[in-house]
Amino acid sequence: MPELKRLHASHAPAVLAFELTNRAYFAAFVSDRGDEYFERFTDRYDALLAEQEAGTCACHLLVAEDGAVLGRFDLIDIGNRTAQLGYRIAEHVAGRGLATETVRELCRLAARRYGLRTLRAATTHQNAAAHRVLTKAGFIPIGPADPADLGGKPGTWYQCDLVLPS
Repeated sequence: MPELKRLHASHAPAVLAFELTNRAYFAAFVSDRGDEYFERFTDRYDALLAEQEAGTCACHLLVAEDGAVLGRFDLIDIGNRTAQLGYRIAEHVAGRGLATETVRELCRLAARRYGLRTLRAATTHQNAAAHRVLTKAGFIPIGPADPADLGGKPGTWYQCDLVLPS
């Protein structure tokens, strides 16, 4: 059974393999990261780990039993008990409810471990799967997303008010 794990330095090779294997699939929904992202992957990964250590983000991987990365689920721009959710799921497991269940799990974790009260996420109009995942996970549309936030594509912002544990 896949497990949600906090991003760690040892995950770097599996994350790079995940990004490369799914690059074309992701580019169909979001702007491609470009060759420079892959050329400077180690520097970018180290910077992400430093941001996580500083508390401005909390990054997680959905990891298969064999250690392969099935998805990335990140809380970024953490501040004032809010964060922005970003996620991507591998093509070969898409459409099975795995993204929805993992977003739900991350929402629980965001409230319990990180003390967050609100998560926001933006997706392009063309990404119907992301709209379904967010809606099924309890997010509601709150307004248009600036194309600058979505690689030049129009979209919608969603928000989820989290239930804090008692």
